[in-house]
Amino acid sequence: MSEPLLQVDKIEVVYKRVITAVQGVTLSVANRHIVALLGTNGAGKTTTLRAISGFLGIDDARVTEGAISFEGARLENLPPYDITGRGISLVPEREKVFPNLTVAENLSVSVARAATVAERRHDEDRIYHFFPRLAQLRQRVGGLLSGGERQMMAIASALMCRPKLLLVDELSLGLAPVVVEDLTRRLMAVRDEIGIAILLVEQSAAVALEIADYAYVMENGRIVLDGDRERLKSHQDVQEFYLGQAGGERRSYRDVKQYRRSRRWYG
Repeated sequence: MSEPLLQVDKIEVVYKRVITAVQGVTLSVANRHIVALLGTNGAGKTTTLRAISGFLGIDDARVTEGAISFEGARLENLPPYDITGRGISLVPEREKVFPNLTVAENLSVSVARAATVAERRHDEDRIYHFFPRLAQLRQRVGGLLSGGERQMMAIASALMCRPKLLLVDELSLGLAPVVVEDLTRRLMAVRDEIGIAILLVEQSAAVALEIADYAYVMENGRIVLDGDRERLKSHQDVQEFYLGQAGGERRSYRDVKQYRRSRRWYG
């Protein structure tokens, strides 16, 4: 079996030198695969993504144990520009676009290092192929885009850096289901046509498990379950606490009195 593109091995992330937010997290992403990291708000998903992308420093946090490797090279605690240059681009949960720049200008400030004019033009054409709506909005400023258009813009900007691995933080947050369905289709097309890998952080298991090849579930800063899409979709605890298929409404494990995690989480 070939080496994974990304390997996260037992990392611990500590904020302000005293608060442990992530502990013992191990996951991997294979080339051309879509991998989902699932869990409720506060589970540690975004912290894990920031550890991989190098954006922990803005929150006074560090990887204090474990290793993060990309194409065999260690990444933990490197600056974001270095990690981006190695082929990893982040689509953040917040601050997705420059609000005072047009769509075209937003794309122009997010380019791969040493890209020629011809390469930049090719990349822009490819972006407009995946997101034709952005082509129609080239001269509109980012602050006037809708939520779905901003998400498209954020993904497009990340793709302009020519990543081998795209990190997407909360794709569906605050968006209508029809918009989310469209975005997931476009992400799959990007994976299939460009051949990149995607690590998707999501609260909505229903969204993520429609497109992920493999998924991990986080609780309280730890991975508690992992498996391929079909295994997680059929897993009783995932159905009950994340997909809402065990009695009507979707319930969080935090809302269930005297909830005790069964051994099957780890089976």
